[in-house]
Amino acid sequence: MTSKNKKMIAILSLIVILMAFLPFLTLKQSEFGGSDDAGSAMIEQIAVEYEPWFTPVLEKWLGKEIPGEIESLLFCLQTAIGVGIIAFYIGRFVERKKWQNNK
Repeated sequence: MTSKNKKMIAILSLIVILMAFLPFLTLKQSEFGGSDDAGSAMIEQIAVEYEPWFTPVLEKWLGKEIPGEIESLLFCLQTAIGVGIIAFYIGRFVERKKWQNNK
C-alpha cells in the first residue's frame, strides 16, 4: 500500500468519524428518535381516528408489546445478518478478481 493510499484512507476515516459524531456535538439538548416514533406521532396528528390494521407477529405470540431491549436485539441481529451477507459477496468479488489476475 502506497503512502498516498494510506493518507487517503486516514482522511476518509476521519471524515466518517466526524460525520458520525457531529450531530451529537452540535445538537446537545436534542432528542434523537426513530422514524417509527416520528411517523406514529404524525399519523396521530393528521388522522386521530386511525387504527393500526396490523399487529407484529411476535407481539401476537407474546400477547403483549415487545420490550425495547428485545427490539434492539432483533434490530442488531438483522443488521449483523445484512452486513455478513454484504461482506460475503464483497469477499467473493475480491477473491474472484485475484483469481482471474493470477491466470
